[in-house]
Amino acid sequence: MIKTLANAPVWCGVRLVGIYDADGTLAGEFRYAVGKLMGRSSCALCDITHGWNPMGSRQWKQACAASPVDLELVHRDDATAEQLAATSALPSIVAHDGEGWSEPLTTADIAGHKGSPEALLERLEQL
Repeated sequence: MIKTLANAPVWCGVRLVGIYDADGTLAGEFRYAVGKLMGRSSCALCDITHGWNPMGSRQWKQACAASPVDLELVHRDDATAEQLAATSALPSIVAHDGEGWSEPLTTADIAGHKGSPEALLERLEQL
């Protein structure tokens, strides 16, 4: 389970948090996997960061190692109420500038980077 950290990484004065459209509990992970297999569940952020590998995709890990962006990833049941309130839908990437949360990347924005973790991280670098 991924937890929100009080001393989470900050990128250029902004804390970035990606929120999966899935619960981090064992039951939530199972429910998501079954739904994905049956074509009833999808999460563009999950697809980019994990694909079918529960330990994370090699391509995502390589892109993160090459990028200066610090992106904290949480499941929806681990996100704070304030983070969730800033989203239009899940998955989402929210940012905190010290004053409040905003949503720089929506579900559609994330889905537009399917298959390209590098492009998603490059987009975050531009924030």
